[in-house]
Amino acid sequence: MPSSSAAGHFLARTSLAPDAPDAGYPFDLPVVRWLREHGGLVLRPGVTFLVGENGSGKSTLVEALAVALGLNPEGGSRSFRFATRSSESDLGTHLRVARRPGRERISFFLRAESYYNVATEVENIGHGLPAAFGGSPHERSHGESFLALLNHRFGPRGLYLLDEPEAALSPTGAMAVLGRMADLTAQGCQFVVATHSPILLALPGATILEIGDDGAVRRTAYDDAAPVVLTRGFLADPDAFLRHL
Repeated sequence: MPSSSAAGHFLARTSLAPDAPDAGYPFDLPVVRWLREHGGLVLRPGVTFLVGENGSGKSTLVEALAVALGLNPEGGSRSFRFATRSSESDLGTHLRVARRPGRERISFFLRAESYYNVATEVENIGHGLPAAFGGSPHERSHGESFLALLNHRFGPRGLYLLDEPEAALSPTGAMAVLGRMADLTAQGCQFVVATHSPILLALPGATILEIGDDGAVRRTAYDDAAPVVLTRGFLADPDAFLRHL
């Protein structure tokens, strides 16, 4: 289990700027209103998971945090400046980030739905860059390219934002990512991850923040997290769920 002393802690809090709009998407999302009313979101050392139903705003928050940190909205590091189709919200330009002393050595935003575009940019740039990703991402399956990214591009004292990384992963692949995240956390990394995966949520020492229907963000235990409760219930009696559906 990663110790709290070893885990990275570069970001302490994220909050809305005082002049942020109070109407229109995404500022009318319940979770964004919650951020405004509660002065922001505290980020603890190591791994912070954001969970919530589709539309709760967890991916919007992670994407906005990436933009506020100067990372490419479609994914990648600060040096990636391509744009395939601009789909990010305006939240990132109105988000403020409180940092702790010391800076990360590496930062990267993995956005599952647009990682294909990152892979294409890696090939277009060339000049040895594919080697830093463990080879061309397009020459692997989607899940394999995710694993290669974590194993080759991610390193110690890094700051990593991940948006639903389980989207391309088999259960075995999710377990491999879980192990890699544990190793990186012990090497001084900090993660902020939006996920539905009960496998990833099992990471020892992680903070799980659940976004409710009312937008409130509450810390929860693994056994009480909605993805875990729902998955356990389904596996225990799938016929009951199928009859209800």
